[in-house]
Amino acid sequence: MRNGLIERPTTLERARELLLASACVAVCLAGPTATFAAERFPPPDFSPGYQMKETRVPAPASPLGEYADLAVLVAALSASSYLALRARSRRGLLLLTIFSVAYFGFWRKGCVCPIGAIQNVALALFQPGYAIPVTIAAFFILPLAFTLFFGRTFCGAVCPLGAVQDLVLVRAVNVPRWLEHGLRLGAYAYLGLAVLFAATASAFVICEYDPFVAFFRLSGSSGMLLLGAGFIALGMVIGRPYCRFLCPYGVLLGMASRLSRWRVTITPDSCVRCRLCEDECPFGAIEVPRASKRAAPKLNMVAGLFALVPVLAGLGGLLGAQASGALAQMNATVRLSERIFLEDSKRVEGTTESSAAYRGTGKAPLELHAEALSVRSRFRLGSSVLGAFLGLVVGIKLLQAVLPRRGDDYEVHRSACLACGRCFFYCPQEHERLKKAGVALSPSDVSRQL
Repeated sequence: MRNGLIERPTTLERARELLLASACVAVCLAGPTATFAAERFPPPDFSPGYQMKETRVPAPASPLGEYADLAVLVAALSASSYLALRARSRRGLLLLTIFSVAYFGFWRKGCVCPIGAIQNVALALFQPGYAIPVTIAAFFILPLAFTLFFGRTFCGAVCPLGAVQDLVLVRAVNVPRWLEHGLRLGAYAYLGLAVLFAATASAFVICEYDPFVAFFRLSGSSGMLLLGAGFIALGMVIGRPYCRFLCPYGVLLGMASRLSRWRVTITPDSCVRCRLCEDECPFGAIEVPRASKRAAPKLNMVAGLFALVPVLAGLGGLLGAQASGALAQMNATVRLSERIFLEDSKRVEGTTESSAAYRGTGKAPLELHAEALSVRSRFRLGSSVLGAFLGLVVGIKLLQAVLPRRGDDYEVHRSACLACGRCFFYCPQEHERLKKAGVALSPSDVSRQL
């Protein structure tokens, strides 16, 4: 969509719209089948000995409250998409950002959130005994669905984790492109580990190590409070460090935004290449024209990198398999099995609370060891897939670093743009649009072009 005109959707876009409609219908049909219990979001049945921490129990007060949260999410996503793409209002996005911090952050205590819902979805996919609540599934799906149509407008002004970082940003320091690509690998690794631990019913690491949940609840361990304070302090000089370099849901949103039907544009009309916006994005999401890029790489270099991609994936898979033993220690059944074995072989003295509780059940240790062996087998497979995935990501990023960009104008990077609207006022075409619309510009707005 540009200048109020909507292009005719392609076959791929129609398929995407059909997929979204099907997902919405599925959520609606599943709603009546949901069972309301005393605890609306019961914790998944992890292995024996796994303790759910206090930071994981922020359920809404009632079923009505759950669907009220869902309605607010839909309204906020709609408002953010309209303000970023149609109204092109940075001020409107800023007000919505403040609302999101107040409602989804401090009022709802940071939950339910799409980021943590990754683990519920993974657990439901790989553990048949766990049924994901409908509202959690909807919180996971809706931001992705909006991203397929409008880009990362959820990140722009709705996500409370991103919003609180956006509000504290004073003056962003530009992160070198090579360093930014390297740091973003942390988000891919975090996503893979979170899925692995949730799929094996070992832990919900995203919820356990959420750097902002203790801040929103004004309580928590000193370590988590310090971690949240550290991210907020870092966010004053580096634009949204958690969102860019660690957020696992941001990886999924970035993938979806590459297929978005519409997206934020720096200019409301044609780009005049004035270069005023070139270095003004605090997230490094502005792509400069092709003429400003370095010379095109040699064909043999590109061919070599293409050949290197499967090698890196295979090497990553091998390294992942080697790391499976250490990663399996996150599972309580594996740890308990090892403890029982050490006690039975007289290699340690006494019992722990978990081993004593298991012996009190009267179950044979061989049954526990067999279950632990099965868990280790799943970890070996999952760790291999995770390693191959990370190797593939590294290979693709190396290719992206050398391949020339095809655009001739200043444009936002589909995956990296967080739809904050900061770049609007740096475009002279935007100022012309506002003048034609009768919007008075403040001296500070005009000074941005000087």
